[in-house]
Amino acid sequence: MNFKSVNYLFIGLSLLFFSCHKEQKIPINIDFDVTKVNNNNTIPVDVLISNATTGADFYSWTFEGGDPATSSLKNPGVIRFFQAGSHVIKLVASNSDFQEEKEVTINLDSMIMVDFTDSILVNDFAPATVRFTNNSVGGSSFAWTFDGGTPATSSLQNPTDVIFSTEGDHQVTLTVGNGSSTSSVTKVVTVAPPLAASFDIIPSFDDEDYQAPLTAQLRNTTVSGLTWQWTCPGGVISNPTADSPTIYFAAPGTYTVTLTANNIKSTQSVSHNIVVLPDANLSIQQDVKFGINTAHASIGCFYSTRLRKTFKGGDNIDTSGRWIDLAFFGLNSNFSLNKFITPDSSNYYTLGTIPLATRTKFINSQAACNCGVNFTATNFDNMVNGSALQSVTINPTPSGWNDFPLPPLNRIILFQTLDGRKGAIKIKEIVANGTTGSYILTDIKVQKHQ
Repeated sequence: MNFKSVNYLFIGLSLLFFSCHKEQKIPINIDFDVTKVNNNNTIPVDVLISNATTGADFYSWTFEGGDPATSSLKNPGVIRFFQAGSHVIKLVASNSDFQEEKEVTINLDSMIMVDFTDSILVNDFAPATVRFTNNSVGGSSFAWTFDGGTPATSSLQNPTDVIFSTEGDHQVTLTVGNGSSTSSVTKVVTVAPPLAASFDIIPSFDDEDYQAPLTAQLRNTTVSGLTWQWTCPGGVISNPTADSPTIYFAAPGTYTVTLTANNIKSTQSVSHNIVVLPDANLSIQQDVKFGINTAHASIGCFYSTRLRKTFKGGDNIDTSGRWIDLAFFGLNSNFSLNKFITPDSSNYYTLGTIPLATRTKFINSQAACNCGVNFTATNFDNMVNGSALQSVTINPTPSGWNDFPLPPLNRIILFQTLDGRKGAIKIKEIVANGTTGSYILTDIKVQKHQ
């Protein structure tokens, strides 16, 4: 057989072989898994795609809401999703003979962060209107509760304004849900009391006897007020719109003081009467103690009828010395030698010097004075105004400066201050309690002015 014949034989056998062979198609089994990489409900969420498909040569992925949105890789790896909710992951797998599809829906919940702020409208006085702003993240449902509020609850993301009619602390709770879990936060809204107008009338130090002319402080004790208006027919108010002005009454009488308070939401008025008495020109000062000389540091030997105050040894009297008008010297706790002395002579009686000291006249012993004065304890007790002293001449002779022993009690010492005011001291009790605790107890009546 020649070469040409052999070649023809090979071609023929080949054709016979291929014509007898049947073509085999490869099926596709499509499958893939989805796994959250950060499974803590925190947006963004990373999702790992694991492809278990067999028989495919080509892959077409789509990731709804994902990054990337598509892929042609067999294993696209990690896909990132930035929004909570439902997302469809789709794979189309194919070869030359087949094409298969599969979809998987994943639900991604965002992490809930609950927060809100409140803003009190107008002011915080009851009734208070409060506006709430929801600053929460990751929520799809909202539940509000307002303790003591109107409305009491709300399911809106940002509720309507809430009115709190009563004072005090009110709890506000916001609960936020994302479909699978909830989280809450509670805050407190504090509401101030409603407007309640009130005030006191406080006479000045010099006018505690309520005698004309009288100056007083209008002490405003209003609750939850902002602006004020004071009125008083017959009285002179220093500043009618001030918080707590002063008021002056020149003459005796009954006066009505009215305060009108406002806090924008409401207005309220309140009135008080004050009775101003006629001027008796007499200041009554009771239970004033004067220590013996060795009790000056513990009880005090100096007194001011203007300030109604006792000064002790060691007190700073650099500026108040000018107001000291009574000084007492008691030799010992036996009270065998006692006398009131003019303040400008205190340094001669072991009591020290009084800065800016003034001179006061004293009649320590009316009996020894021989100056025509007979002012008894009964006269003292019956004295209700300064006119009883006006006719008394206090011009002691040297014998009028004499000391006196104690007892007897109810001794009356007369005096006249440098500014011309006359007065009387009644010794009503002696207390013998050693060198630093012995004193006389007195009542004093003195003219308020000359």
